This record gives sequence, C-alpha cells and structure tokens, in this order.
Amino acid sequence: MSNDDALILTETDGHVGIIRLNRPKVLNALNPELMSMLAAQMEAYDKDSNIYVILLSGSEKAWAAGADIGDMAEQSAISMYERDQFATWERIKRVKKPVVAAVSGWCLGGGCELMMHCDVIIASETAQFGQPEINIGVMPGAGGTQRLTRALGKAMAMDVILSGRFLTAAEAVHHGLVSRVVPKEHFYTEALKVSQVIASKGPIALRLAKEGVLKAFETPLSEGLEYERKLFYTLFATEDQKEGMRAFMEKRKPEFKGR
Repeated sequence: MSNDDALILTETDGHVGIIRLNRPKVLNALNPELMSMLAAQMEAYDKDSNIYVILLSGSEKAWAAGADIGDMAEQSAISMYERDQFATWERIKRVKKPVVAAVSGWCLGGGCELMMHCDVIIASETAQFGQPEINIGVMPGAGGTQRLTRALGKAMAMDVILSGRFLTAAEAVHHGLVSRVVPKEHFYTEALKVSQVIASKGPIALRLAKEGVLKAFETPLSEGLEYERKLFYTLFATEDQKEGMRAFMEKRKPEFKGR
C-alpha cells in the first residue's frame, strides 16, 4: 500500500510517535478499517519503550469530519450491535501514554469524539467543533454526550448536541474543550513542540499523571485524592524519581530512562 492509499501515516521524532489520519478525499471520515488501524498503531506506540508521547494529527483542512455515514446508513440495530465498533474506541481509551492532538479545520461527530480521547489538544484558529449527529436522525455514540458534557457543562453541551451547531476554536478554548489555539500555519509545529516538551519528562511519571487526571472524571474527590497519593508514592520506587530530584539539586537537566 502506498502512502497515498494508506489510511494512516506514521513516523517518529525522537521519543514522539506520530500518526496522521489520511483520507483526504472524505475529510478523514472515520470508518471501521481506519479506526482499527489507528487503535493498533496507538497500542504499538504504547508498548514501545522508546516512545513517550503519541502525536495524532489530521490535515490542515480536516482533523476528521465525522464517521463514514455511507458505511452505516443501511445498517440495522442488530448489525450495529454485532459489529461492536465501539470496542475499537475502548482500545484507544486504554492507551496509557499521553496523546497530543493537532487539530485543524473540521472536527465533527466521531472526529470530535476521537479528539476528546486525546489528552492535550492544540487547535488551529480555523478549527470548528461539533456533534451534528442530530441532523441525520441519530446522536453521538462514541462518548460525545459524556465527554462533551464534562468538558463544556450541561447547558453548552445540550446546545451543541441538540441544535447541531458548531463551536469556533475561540469558543472551544474558552469553554475548556481544547488546550491551546494557534494560527493555522503553526497548528502542527506547535503540537509537535508541545509533544517534545512532554516527552522530555519522566515517562513513568507521565503515564501515572495522566492516569491520575483521568481518574478525576470517574471518582468522588476523596477517592481521587487517595488514588493520587498512591500514584505519587509509587513513583518513589523509580530510578527516574531519584534522577529527577538529584538533577534539580545539582542544577542540571535530568536524564530520564523510564525506569
């Protein structure tokens, strides 16, 4: 398969594993084959001891404009249940390493849901976000009603999901849906720079810190605080903790090994 035909493109940059969605003719619409390949590659990077951060990008025109509607239009309730397409999304959810998203252009439906599986989101000023499934007689199914509500709050999430309206990049960063907004020409280079900054930290600490933040969405505060402390204590069993603190006292840059 040539690069022109590949559904995803991959490369590495130091400790950053890079994945680009590559269905430009359909604005990176997400079909089961692409999602399966994406999950497999993210799992491969997750297991690669030389990769500390995963960078996921679309194109300047579209991160992903939604699910592939042609693939689903004639499906029945039973066939959708049996194909269990959301099992693939669960695999992406279980990725332990930090995932940075480089988002530009259309980020809609399944594309918005995929973006919300990422941990740090760098958005182009041209990006537009939404869950317009209501316009075709359905609703979000890959976490949109849950993650969007946690990011935006009930009132804004209801507005976006029930009306099908889009949010601008400025609205998205204001309401906490994305991390940063940058000029269109810099969205990918800024995301790569952020990925490299994160990848310069201790890889075990990165994974546990991500785990701690995600736990905050699923537990009461008291339980989350107890979980955080256990993660914190665990890091004192690592060589990276010793190296990081020694480097700080010696006023030098730490050399983390992921041990």
